[in-house]
Amino acid sequence: MTALAATNDRQPLARSIPSQLFVDSGYVLLGLPLGVASFVVLIVGLSAGLGLMVTVIGLPILSGTLYAARGLADIERLRLPAVLRQPRIRPRYRLPEAGASAWRRIFLPMRDAQSWLDLAHGILRLIVGLATFVITVVWWGVALTGSLYWAYDWALPRPSGDDQDLAQLLGLGDSTTARIGLNTAVGVFFLITLPIVVRGCALLQASFARALLTGVAEMRDRITVLEEQKRAAVSAEASALRRLERDIHDGPQQRLVRLAMDLSRARMQLASDPEEAGRTIDEAVTQIRETLAELRALSRGIAPPILVDRGLPSALAALAGRGLIPIELEVDQQLGTRDGRLDPAVENTAYFVVAEALTNIAKHSRATEATVAVARQGTHLQVRVGDDGQGGAHLAKGHGLAGIADRVRAAGGELAVISPNGGPTEIRAELPL
Repeated sequence: MTALAATNDRQPLARSIPSQLFVDSGYVLLGLPLGVASFVVLIVGLSAGLGLMVTVIGLPILSGTLYAARGLADIERLRLPAVLRQPRIRPRYRLPEAGASAWRRIFLPMRDAQSWLDLAHGILRLIVGLATFVITVVWWGVALTGSLYWAYDWALPRPSGDDQDLAQLLGLGDSTTARIGLNTAVGVFFLITLPIVVRGCALLQASFARALLTGVAEMRDRITVLEEQKRAAVSAEASALRRLERDIHDGPQQRLVRLAMDLSRARMQLASDPEEAGRTIDEAVTQIRETLAELRALSRGIAPPILVDRGLPSALAALAGRGLIPIELEVDQQLGTRDGRLDPAVENTAYFVVAEALTNIAKHSRATEATVAVARQGTHLQVRVGDDGQGGAHLAKGHGLAGIADRVRAAGGELAVISPNGGPTEIRAELPL
């Protein structure tokens, strides 16, 4: 399966209008010579390969043509981020198996669908490139010559005889003022619309390239990500159920068993020793209270009512207040307002990350203080939990952080753990909004 390799984590920053105009113009103008070169090389290679297919030499020529198309496609992929403002991505092509024969290596690009898409782009890009090149050159030419017409009008020959210039044809007369005013107005119009038109041409050319060079691979990569998220969600749910079953078995279930035994003993003691029966009932009441407290604690770990009623800031404040060590809390209070509330799934995941991280800190880190920071970062919610403990935390299976990683991955986010030996430790989760 073809997947994608991204070389940048962040999108390029937005440029000013003049800067983007020159970037788009360079992209479109360079696209034509690249398109011509690509068309010539690939058409010649494809024709020779298909024409000589009846002989053995035709296959290596066709394979070489596909490799050439791949190289030309890589050049285009290098140019796309400047226009699309997206990270540079490249499909992962099929690789030869270890010990593959020469013929298998020759046939390898022919079995790769992306190689044929690269070939199609290399041939068809000339059509799109020619159209966008002409429009861009015309718009630049009219914008410059029209807006500067006043500077060279004196040097142009005047029409003679029955010939008329544009101003006369429009009924504005043959005066210098009318002539300069009309041409300058046309030039200014083209100059004002130049960034929009050139941007449209660049996006048309870049979108065509993206559709063929990365579109299919992006779709396959997205399917792969969704499958991984599904597996992570199933794993996180199974881990949560196992932990809940264990906590119920070790806590409330044992207390309820003892409660049943105490009540049975109290019933037998009522006739023979009422005072002892009263003491047994008092013990049973205590067991009931402790059981209710444990059930409330378990419910807080699943979805605390305060999170549903008052939002993430209040829920995290309550969580920090129950901490065994001092916890410094920095949470965007807008996340608790009606307009700033997050999607319930994001709130639950963020709360789970903080709750589990603080539990791990209390159990394993030997820390004396911890910090929790939650804030919006563009299109993501960033959750950071740090401590001054002994460090050494990692995401290996069987450790507490593995469950957090599955929960974050199921929500479409990413989890990073920075924990050198000796500390400090920081757990950073980014959840898409």
